[in-house]
Amino acid sequence: MFPRGSSSPDSLTTSPAALAEASLGELLERARAAQRDARLDEGQALADAVWHRADTEGFINEQAEAGRLRAFFRLRRGDLRGMLDVGERSLRLLRPLGPSTGLCELLRWMSLAACELGDYEQGLACAHEALKLAGEIGDPRLHAVALNGLGACFERMGDPWQAERLMSEAAGQLRAEPSPYERVVTLTNLCTVALGAYQLQRDGAAPEQASRTLERALDLAREARPHSLQLGDRYGIALTASNFGEVLLLMGRLDEAEPLLLEAREECARAGFRLLDWRLRCMLAELQLARGQATAAWKELEVLREETDRVGDPAPEAGTGFAEGENADAARFPAPLFIRLRLHQASYRAAKALALLGPALFHLEQARALERRRAVSQLMAQSQYFVSRMEAEFAVDPAATAERDQAAFKDPLTGLGNRRCLESRLPPLLRAAEQEDRPLTVALIDADGLRNINERHGHEIGDRVLQELAQLLRENTRGSDLLLRWSGEEFLVVFPDTIADRGFEVCERIRASVSVHPWGELAPGLDVTLSMGLASAPPFATDLLIARAHAAVERAKHLGRNRVALA
Repeated sequence: MFPRGSSSPDSLTTSPAALAEASLGELLERARAAQRDARLDEGQALADAVWHRADTEGFINEQAEAGRLRAFFRLRRGDLRGMLDVGERSLRLLRPLGPSTGLCELLRWMSLAACELGDYEQGLACAHEALKLAGEIGDPRLHAVALNGLGACFERMGDPWQAERLMSEAAGQLRAEPSPYERVVTLTNLCTVALGAYQLQRDGAAPEQASRTLERALDLAREARPHSLQLGDRYGIALTASNFGEVLLLMGRLDEAEPLLLEAREECARAGFRLLDWRLRCMLAELQLARGQATAAWKELEVLREETDRVGDPAPEAGTGFAEGENADAARFPAPLFIRLRLHQASYRAAKALALLGPALFHLEQARALERRRAVSQLMAQSQYFVSRMEAEFAVDPAATAERDQAAFKDPLTGLGNRRCLESRLPPLLRAAEQEDRPLTVALIDADGLRNINERHGHEIGDRVLQELAQLLRENTRGSDLLLRWSGEEFLVVFPDTIADRGFEVCERIRASVSVHPWGELAPGLDVTLSMGLASAPPFATDLLIARAHAAVERAKHLGRNRVALA
């Protein structure tokens, strides 16, 4: 067995005397260091100590920060109910202090914990509050991460397509180069969504599409891996390795999956990431089953079943917080439904392979009961959310809403759609293309040298150029095509039901129209050309597809501009 958390020598300094001698600031700094290093038991003991001392001494800010850390350590250790309990108490301190990154983070963590426990109402409420606060703060990166959190709620509610729409919208909001953290969050969430969609498709909704969805999950998992290593967060490293390994396991690439799963398992066991550790142990048993090692798989699953069944009362609160952290290993947290379901499914397969008919029937019945329970709660949550949205929409003036929404989705200079329009309309088009096996092509169009035009002829002429380019796009495309202004000098055209060759022909027609347009009437010596990049789905994720089109634009520029290049 791998050593559990709190193996650091620093954990010796969490004795009652050491905690009493240190200042609150020192204890908080040590707790943050434990958070960075994934020393979960030590960090929880420190955060609990600060919480109780700050409460006694009246230091509100320190107690609020300690409350946030208390929630984090319980989440990572797998104590989801305990996390929600301390999170609610922390919210009562953080909310009066105003919008903050810490408050947004806590709400996002709580939304995930609630959804993992099947409390979708609380999960959605926390996710929406985090999204609202991120908007008030005005940080697009924070807003994108919060939007990912809302998407994760929908994934756990059984709607991976709505989840992908929200996550793709979040990716579109990151106009600047995203940091490794945001890349890991986005790619990992999209990979989880793809795995959920694969399970639904494989089990009957669309089996012919399942393999393509799994390939997309592989691309996302492979892309997330180096960013998690760069970020250095131990939980992120374990999570991306486990996702990568799970996709390979589902593909039957067992020899490639095993080292990733073992690496993630070792990290989880060392740090004490209990829920992820349980999930990985299920996967390793599934790998043994895939290799025909049913006896070894059954024994491992038997040990895991005994461990997840040992549920005791949580350690009691103590005035210093030391006893709570010290005794935390003695407590056993209930395994959430998704862990129990996977455990029963794997146990059924192992028992069936060993001809253990009684145990096989028991685990099959247990798995089906949990599946029914999950499906009912997910449908109820989706229905309640739909009713709430309908009630909210009927409560406002429809005419005023339509007028406001129409303006919000248009670029004021060109009259084309803007990024918000893209974030709303492209994900459904991509979903339809994937689910119905229809082609879709996008073209990213760059007006060559627009900056030089602005400098030489003035910004008013530059604006006129953009307006006339927008009109030329309208004249050379269909009404069903989606026309957008992507950035200062870039346009984006989405061609539904269009293969790459046909999209190339349309782009050549647009380029020819621009080359013969009488630009000299706007200003003497004015000439405008376009560099265009084409990319076709798959991939079916907005950010990945546009990234491919952007790479094609760069190739067109490298080849001399005024041309069309394919991704």
